[in-house]
Amino acid sequence: MLNFAIQTARDAGRVLAEKFGRAIQVTNKGDIDLVTDADLASERLIVERVRSHHPRHAVLTEEAGDVVAVGGAESEYKWIVDPLDGTTNYAHGYPVFCVSIALEHLGSVVIGVVYDPLRDELFAAERGEGATLNGRRARVSETDDLNRALLCTGFPYDVRERGDFARHFRNFIMRAQSVRRDGAAALDLAYVACGRFDGFYEEGLRPWDVAAGVLLVEEAGGRVTHYDATPFHIYTPPIAASNGLVHDAMLSVLQQ
Repeated sequence: MLNFAIQTARDAGRVLAEKFGRAIQVTNKGDIDLVTDADLASERLIVERVRSHHPRHAVLTEEAGDVVAVGGAESEYKWIVDPLDGTTNYAHGYPVFCVSIALEHLGSVVIGVVYDPLRDELFAAERGEGATLNGRRARVSETDDLNRALLCTGFPYDVRERGDFARHFRNFIMRAQSVRRDGAAALDLAYVACGRFDGFYEEGLRPWDVAAGVLLVEEAGGRVTHYDATPFHIYTPPIAASNGLVHDAMLSVLQQ
């Protein structure tokens, strides 16, 4: 099923790339949460592809929510899809966005694919088989000192209601080499997996934001937990992901 996920992500990414930079329809799901016709077109392609090839699998997508399996039957498999991660970037013509597709089997994510169509970078992982970037093995970085670490975070949509966020951001700016904010969590996690970032943290993410990326980080040799060091679950934020070597130091900051 990994090849199916890869091809589907590439095809959905092609839809996004073709629409990027052109006039698109943008609507608001909330005060600052957007959805574009590109999100919907990408999602429609992915859901129809799953329905055609795996009709009894469940699907969870950002825009449509749960899609019931054929016949209403319970399925061991669930596809978790973000058809356009980085919608705000996309809507403003900022070229940082991706497609994220994961497959959950009996509650465990077993396949994860993140595709950046503008750079033609395909990150893929299958549980127990490692992670790859464009077919070549991906590994986390070897940075072992938070002072030399390049971290990444995201600003939750309800950031105004999260007092801890500003404190964490300030503390990491003082402790790490630098902190980036690119606005596409799935891509941020993929960058941790291939060693571009040494760590990532964020509050308020949803399962479609992190499912594929978490598997990428784990299969690339990294570590993913909640802020309190408990094992991470994709349905329960917040998330701290790293190369493993700076993880404890990150958690120390997050627990302050």
